[in-house]
Order: sequence, then structure tokens, then C-alpha cells
Amino acid sequence: MLSKSTNVFWHENHVLRADREARQGHPTAVIWFTGLSGSGKSTLANELDWRLFERGVSSYVLDGDNIRHGLNGDLGFSPEARTENIRRIGEVAKLFADAGTIAITAFISPYREDRDKVRALLDRDEDFLEVFVEAPLEVCEERDPKGLYKKARSGEIPEFTGISAPYEAPLSPEIVVNTSSDDVATCVDRIIDVLAERGYLPAE
Repeated sequence: MLSKSTNVFWHENHVLRADREARQGHPTAVIWFTGLSGSGKSTLANELDWRLFERGVSSYVLDGDNIRHGLNGDLGFSPEARTENIRRIGEVAKLFADAGTIAITAFISPYREDRDKVRALLDRDEDFLEVFVEAPLEVCEERDPKGLYKKARSGEIPEFTGISAPYEAPLSPEIVVNTSSDDVATCVDRIIDVLAERGYLPAE
């Protein structure tokens, strides 16, 4: 276990988040995709990012697998490691929002408490939009794009969410999309509509 930092002090930026939002022409937020492996989080997150890019909105996708290639490459998949994984990415997502960019995250993030802690990190409660990507376990397992469910069933992957580790679905997410009944475009349309209703998008 690494020791905590000491003798560190917070320095306020001269350029404030409000200044960056004013220049960008839209407020910033953290759009947090959560759902089982294979539910479609990364696909939806990247399609949303492209749609926002086309509308001149500054956004960036923080993907679970990509983050584990670098920043969180030292973490495993125990409950404690999963919690630390989400804590770190929550801090990074907050920095993106402070920098004037809409942070789009795609993580299983199986524990409600961990997601709630990220929400609490942000300056305003409305800055955190939880998107529950709903899809039945059997559908996700049929898709199994990475072959992970097959490995989990055979015992090759311990503590796999949905099989040998729990997934706690959101109780009151801002947005719910169902990838077993709707296609990618329909799901992203739904998210765009909510963002527009809440004032996160500049007028077309």
C-alpha cells in the first residue's frame, strides 16, 4: 500500500471553469456510462462523443480498458481494486470537467457507492449524469465481444461482474437506455435529447 502524500497544498487556477465554459459555449459535465460487460457502454460512449464533436462540443471518452492500459494498469479486479479504479477515474473526469470538456466515461463501475462518491466529487450535483446501459445478462453473454464471459464460466477469470461478482444497477439514473431493444442510434438520440433539455448543448 502506498503512503499518502503530505505537505501538499491546493492551488487555485486563474482561469476558472466558468470562464472555460463561456468560451466553449456550453457547460461541462461528467456523463457516466455504467452497465455489464457487453452491454454496449463503449460503443454508445464513442458514438455520443462523435455526435458531440460534430456539434462543436468539447468532449472526450475515458474508456475502462484504455485506462487500465496506463493510469490504472497497476490495479486488479478485487472489490478494493475496483473501488480504487473508479476513485481515480472520478478524479480525472472532474479535471476534464474543470478544464471545459464534457467527460464521457465507460466503466462497468459495479458498485453504487463508488458511483455516488464520484457524483459527490463534482461541484454541482447536476454535473454528473449517470447513464444506465441496460441489457439482460443473457444478452451480454451471447454477445461476449471479448470472450470474457466464456472465460469467467470456465473459471479462468475470477470475480467477473455478473457471474462471480455483483453488479449493483443504478436506483435513479438520469438516463436509461436498453441496447437489447434499441439500436445504437436510438440510444444515443435519447442521450442527446436529455443533454439538450438540460442545456448542455449549444443551439444548432
